[in-house]
Amino acid sequence: MALRGCLAVLLVWQAAVYLLDPPRFLLPSPALVGETLLARLPMLWTQALLTFAEAGLGLLFGSLAGILAAFLVVAMPRVGALAWPVLLVLQALPVFAIAPLLVLWFGFGMASKVVMAALVLFFPVASAFADGLRRTERDLVEAAELAGATPFQTLMRLRLPLAMPALASGLRVAAPLAPLGAVIGEWVGATGGLGFVMIQANARMQTDLLFAAFALLAVLTLVLRVLVDEFVPLLAPWARSI
Repeated sequence: MALRGCLAVLLVWQAAVYLLDPPRFLLPSPALVGETLLARLPMLWTQALLTFAEAGLGLLFGSLAGILAAFLVVAMPRVGALAWPVLLVLQALPVFAIAPLLVLWFGFGMASKVVMAALVLFFPVASAFADGLRRTERDLVEAAELAGATPFQTLMRLRLPLAMPALASGLRVAAPLAPLGAVIGEWVGATGGLGFVMIQANARMQTDLLFAAFALLAVLTLVLRVLVDEFVPLLAPWARSI
C-alpha cells in the first residue's frame, strides 16, 4: 500500500512537471532527481551515514532519558509534581530557538546534533511511558497492596510490565523524529550530514540535489522505524499485539 502511494505521488509529480514545465530550480522532475541521486550517491551516502549515526544516537539517549524521567516522575510523585511542569515548558520551546545554543555549547560536530535529536524525541517517550505507568487498573494495584506489596514493588512488578506497550508506542512515535532533530541541528551549524547538503544545495539553487537528499532522509527515517518495530516486541513478549 505504501509503495503504491509513493508511485502515485511520483506519477502525479512527473505529470505536473511535464504539463507545467516549471524551471528546474523550482521543481525538478523525479527522473532528474533520480539521475542526481545516482550521480552523487557516494557523497550523499557518506553524509547520510553521518546523519543516521546522529539520529540513532539521539534516539538511544533521548529514549533512555525519557524512560528514566517517566520512571522517576511516577516513582516519586512529589518530585514529579515539580519536575513535570518544567518538562512541559521545555517541550513547548521551539526547537529552532534551542538549536543555536546547542551548537554554541557543544560545537559544530556530532554532539550538538545528537543532543538536538534526543531533545526532540525525549518528551514523546517520557509522556507515553509515564501515562502507561499511571494507568494501571486500580483493582490490580489494590490487589497487590492487599498481598503486602510495597509501592516500589507494585511499581516494579506490576505497573512497569503493564506499561511496556505504552512505552513501545512512544518509541514508535519518537523514531521518525530522530532524523528530524539531527537535520535541524545540521541546518543551524554543521560541517556534514544531509542537513548540511540541503542548506548548501538550497543556497546554490540545486533543487535536484536538495530533493535527492530528501529522498535519502526519507529512507533513513523508514529504516529507523523498521528497527524500532523489530525491537519493541522484545519489551513485552507477553503483549505481541503492541
